[in-house]
Amino acid sequence: MRGWRIKKILNKQALKLSDKYSKEKERFHNELSEFAQTLEQHIALNGNWTVKGFIDVFKNIYTISSDTKVISKILELHLFPHFIDFARRIDYTIELTTHQNWYPDLTFINKENSEIKFAVDLKTTYINEKRPEFCNGFTLGSHGEYFINRDSSKNIQYPYSKYIGHFCLGIIYSRAMLTAEFETKKYSIEELADIPSVINSFRFFAIEKWRIASDKGGSGNTANIGSIKNIKDILAGNGVFAKAGEEIFDDYWANYGKIQVESKDGNRKPMTSFDEYIKYRSLSIDIKNRKVSLKGGLE
Repeated sequence: MRGWRIKKILNKQALKLSDKYSKEKERFHNELSEFAQTLEQHIALNGNWTVKGFIDVFKNIYTISSDTKVISKILELHLFPHFIDFARRIDYTIELTTHQNWYPDLTFINKENSEIKFAVDLKTTYINEKRPEFCNGFTLGSHGEYFINRDSSKNIQYPYSKYIGHFCLGIIYSRAMLTAEFETKKYSIEELADIPSVINSFRFFAIEKWRIASDKGGSGNTANIGSIKNIKDILAGNGVFAKAGEEIFDDYWANYGKIQVESKDGNRKPMTSFDEYIKYRSLSIDIKNRKVSLKGGLE
């Protein structure tokens, strides 16, 4: 049996910061969670999104596409002024990423002590219409260079080790069942009240990203960490690593697809599941969290 000692990915400075500012991290999380619960009142009326479309100088309104990337970006713009107010209220400033697609979306920096930084990513997804207890899931950031080398500045606003906590402010919504004709229709300003909303029924939450992580990659071909998809588990922070803890989450994802393990046919293959990781590290199966799977039941 292979003796296991967890690989300390987080450098000494990051561990020291996390321990030094643990109370501030808890305070920030509580404030962010309370703030998240206030956001629906700013963007929805009777459960429906108040953004109806784009308007031109001739007062024509063009409806919003149901494309998730379009919705995500507009939601971000719609909410940003409220993030500014929130940061000011808790004595923080906000930095946006210097370049598009860098991590994180928002860097919160304490006004009195700039050493205190929190990463907040805005994540949106929609409810599965056929199985409304599940959503389409989130991507939770890269497990590439800046995640492995925590002093790296590649594609990240500050090195990963400079952040005391990494949070996801998530929005789960329902998509309205609208016809294709709707997306090409033009309205006048007088018809504003008649324009249907493309999304509705919002759920907001704020949580550390490792708590809702799965052991599978996110969508697309990029090296992204995927999330769990059961909505109750997401809101409760009941992800794959909820019992194992953040250090094991770090070690798993830093080695995802890199460690070679034995496959069922006896050959070697890249590690791509938490079960394979537990066996490789000779850990107790008790650290595996029993979450609700998309197939139904616990896993």
